[in-house]
Amino acid sequence: MQRPLILVSNDDGITAPGIRLLIQLMKEIGEVVVVAPDSPQSGMGHAITIGNTLRLYETEIYEGVKAYKCSGTPADCVKLGKHYVLKSKTPDLVVSGINHGSNTSISVLYSGTMSAAVEGAIEGYPAIGFSLCDYDPEADFSHVEEYVIKIARNVLDMGLPKGIALNVNFPPKQNEKIKGVKICRQAHAKWQEEFDQRFDPNGRRYFWLAGNFVNYDRGEDNDEWAIANNYVSVVPIQYDLTAHHAISLLNEWSF
Repeated sequence: MQRPLILVSNDDGITAPGIRLLIQLMKEIGEVVVVAPDSPQSGMGHAITIGNTLRLYETEIYEGVKAYKCSGTPADCVKLGKHYVLKSKTPDLVVSGINHGSNTSISVLYSGTMSAAVEGAIEGYPAIGFSLCDYDPEADFSHVEEYVIKIARNVLDMGLPKGIALNVNFPPKQNEKIKGVKICRQAHAKWQEEFDQRFDPNGRRYFWLAGNFVNYDRGEDNDEWAIANNYVSVVPIQYDLTAHHAISLLNEWSF
């Protein structure tokens, strides 16, 4: 049987440890093609490049894998993957990551990792974004391997509804083994931002974004709870942002 075609991208850049592991794992289950940013693109959300040129270069960084580095955003990478690299071929799966850091709760909106996956879903492909909730520069990714394989195989075997991508987050490696997988909703949480005002040596003002993550959610069915309790969280997400429940309210307004 023909092996599934898997398009791999990320937002940490084509040389990041997370994508290196993801490519290795996807090679076990399919034919892999990589289109990823040539430099880190974290926090880019679903940005696309419209005012500058896009550059795409083939690279032999991964032996036996057709790989391209792109000057654009993660969403650009998936678009170029579809229209230029794959051309007439259709991927059976789009995977993004493994991100070095959490993409739970509200972070999904800012995440370049998840935007690559969502771009896949927009094109009608089954898509998954993987993230490790560990910001340590020396973070250990090894404990996620079996779950990446299991989740990817489930999506290939069972499929996903059109327009849906999976947001998968892994707890950091601990002495205790991961307890399992929780299908979750997105937690009600947000970043409380602060802007640190500073001045450069020429006296010109600039700002540095800082702040703390605040979880307002006390439920036990959300991604923040799952990660805190050493489970893998899996949240199905969609690009349709329509607040359907508000339509009837707005229809009562007088225009």
